[in-house]
Amino acid sequence: MKLPHRRQFLHLVAGAAALPVVLSVAHGQAYPSRPVRIVCGYPPGGVVDIYARMIGQWLSERLGQQFVVENKSGAGGTIAAESVVRAAPDGYTLLLATSADAWNTILYDNLKFNFAREVAAIAPMSRSPGILVVHPSVPLTSVPELIAYAKANPKKLTVASAGIGSAPHMYWELFRSETGIDMLHVPYRGGGPAITDLLGAQVQVYFGTSAAVLEYVRSGRVRPLAVTAATRVGVLPEVPAIAEFLPGYEASIFVGIVAPRNTPAEIVGRLNREINLALADARIRQRIAELGDAPLALSAAEFERLIADETEKWAKVVKLAGIRAE
Repeated sequence: MKLPHRRQFLHLVAGAAALPVVLSVAHGQAYPSRPVRIVCGYPPGGVVDIYARMIGQWLSERLGQQFVVENKSGAGGTIAAESVVRAAPDGYTLLLATSADAWNTILYDNLKFNFAREVAAIAPMSRSPGILVVHPSVPLTSVPELIAYAKANPKKLTVASAGIGSAPHMYWELFRSETGIDMLHVPYRGGGPAITDLLGAQVQVYFGTSAAVLEYVRSGRVRPLAVTAATRVGVLPEVPAIAEFLPGYEASIFVGIVAPRNTPAEIVGRLNREINLALADARIRQRIAELGDAPLALSAAEFERLIADETEKWAKVVKLAGIRAE
């Protein structure tokens, strides 16, 4: 057998070393070659589902394959999240994730996965602030008045939530930890029943998500005291931020797309670029604004840091309040 000359040998070695890179790039360029699932941990018709279908339609049109939304509701989104982290890391199973997926790591004792460590961050879509509202019968018109009244009358005011570990609950617990006030927490099985009782004056205070309560604020059926974002928001410019009275207070949830850890970097990069293009589209931006949210365009690495920061932040709130999922 004739051995190759040294120069031929070096060319062969270099070619072999480059082959995985070439194959990886080719794999990314061929993606997607079949339908892609976007798993949503909440029922059809809700805000998270709206985001899943919005980006699914955009990606379907841009990439030439169907991005099909699959709703797997239950257990605060953990059923959907676990199904995705256990899926093949090939880009064909994605998760419409929220900040709840980050704090669920601490909230649930029996989870068999760690969200932040077991997903590949692809791209966020928006930041969704909350709105602190009261029923019009409550004679309070500002955050300082609410704090003063609650301190003078512990547990006299009732504060509703959409359930243990929901965004309204977490926003309230952060507020409580920073003010030292105490209101009677009334958890409901979802935001719909909580808002129904708020409108009927069965409960008095609610840290609602903007998408859930914005129309009631505009119609005057509830009174806004403040938004939970770090600064005032465009849809309610006259409503102050809680941070104007409690410096450093900020509570909002991200909505974005993640995949199983070890999903090829080329696929992550392609999806990140396409989602950021969507966020630059006037129609998408208008739809996000209608939900009371703000577009959030980041690189995959920046989104990964955001998930880590959210996990750390809300873990402190969960531990301090001693919250456990029911």
